Amino acid sequence: MLLTIEKVIILKSIDLFSEIPENDLLTLAMEFETIEYGKGKMVIKQGDIGTSMYVLISGEVNVNIDGKTVATLGEKNIFGELAIFDPEPRSATILTTKETVLFKIESDVIYDLISKYSNVARGIIKILSKRIREIN
Repeated sequence: MLLTIEKVIILKSIDLFSEIPENDLLTLAMEFETIEYGKGKMVIKQGDIGTSMYVLISGEVNVNIDGKTVATLGEKNIFGELAIFDPEPRSATILTTKETVLFKIESDVIYDLISKYSNVARGIIKILSKRIREIN
């Protein structure tokens, strides 16, 4: 299990959270749940309703849509970000390809963060825009 200060250091190294002051990151870090998965485990199932976002701390995951791998994500990537804004069925299944550590955060915490730090909203919008461009 990671110490809160270790979480702060990790979050500070991720673009989305890099401009948030350390004191606020300390508070935020306590809201993140650390989850460890073995190889070949399902993190998210396509079609399930979701309200959380994940930050990939270590390891790797495949993003599968309708059983087909469409992307592979590694360290410091974020996924599940659509669910924090729109709790609809998940658009993809996320499967680990090796031992993986994730931070999980719920939408209400992200909303509070966005209301305080507009750069977090811009960062999430940037991630969503990039994914839309990749699809097209």
